[in-house]
Amino acid sequence: MIVKAREERVRHLGGLTLEMYRRSNFRDELLTEQCREIVALEQRLHELDSMLDAVATARRAPATCDCGAPVPWGSHFCANCGRPVGGEPVVACVGCGHPLPADASFCASCGRPAEPTEEPTGENVHEQQAEPEPEPEPPAPDETIVHAASERSTDPWER
Repeated sequence: MIVKAREERVRHLGGLTLEMYRRSNFRDELLTEQCREIVALEQRLHELDSMLDAVATARRAPATCDCGAPVPWGSHFCANCGRPVGGEPVVACVGCGHPLPADASFCASCGRPAEPTEEPTGENVHEQQAEPEPEPEPPAPDETIVHAASERSTDPWER
């Protein structure tokens, strides 16, 4: 749309200049005003082209994570270290909202556990470690089974 407006202004400027030439009556202020409008449109076109190039380059060129690994456009996590990447963190601390690496156990900002755990409390852990379960004794061999197995010297499939 801006390109069409620019083309129309250039055509109008050309026609205006031709008419002024035919009449031998040049008005410099009118020509200068028309030229300024065309230059302003060209500057706006250049700005828009620069913005489009920046977006296209950002999509093509991979960003890098804090660990230095490249992160392709659209990724939510770094494939090397597991940190969240992108505009908004995908994994965040429940307490403070600080972004967390995928393998984090605790928040580096507030110290809360990253995920609620259902582990036993400290006292229960010590009780479990202090009293290991005794190993079960192997059952005594049944003499009838041993005796029956020793009587068979031939393969049961050969009968």
